[in-house]
Amino acid sequence: MTVSNDSIATDPPAPGVCTCFRMRKLSRLMSQRYDQALAPAGVNLNQYSILRRTGGQGRPLGEIAHELGMDRSTLSRDLKPLVEAGWIEAVAGGDARQRRLRITRAGRKVIDRAMPLWRVAQDEIDRGLGMDGIAVLHAQLDAAIAQLQGAIR
Repeated sequence: MTVSNDSIATDPPAPGVCTCFRMRKLSRLMSQRYDQALAPAGVNLNQYSILRRTGGQGRPLGEIAHELGMDRSTLSRDLKPLVEAGWIEAVAGGDARQRRLRITRAGRKVIDRAMPLWRVAQDEIDRGLGMDGIAVLHAQLDAAIAQLQGAIR
């Protein structure tokens, strides 16, 4: 079968013009940097984020999922290795249907080891972008998050 030049589509636009592409690339680069920094503590960025948002008194699964921007099923899947490691435990909430997540003493020790490593990575990124750049970036990200959360609901 022959294809005429008329039927050949033009090249797609360069990936750099896609906002989602740029955000995903930035997200991957940031995750890689933090994962590298947190590795000596035995956690990755996703695990660290979950541990940090799981309070000592316990928080509902849905509340943590919302704060992390995850759906409940993804968070449940990501929790399994943390529960198996003994870093987080599920406890009954005030309502029998509600499950609360609570960080354990072992989980607190992981946080204590990981936090200074996270701080080094955070400071490195802040220095690289400059405080003015960080302020602008955070404002733009917060606005985008608010706009997209409103559009998705």
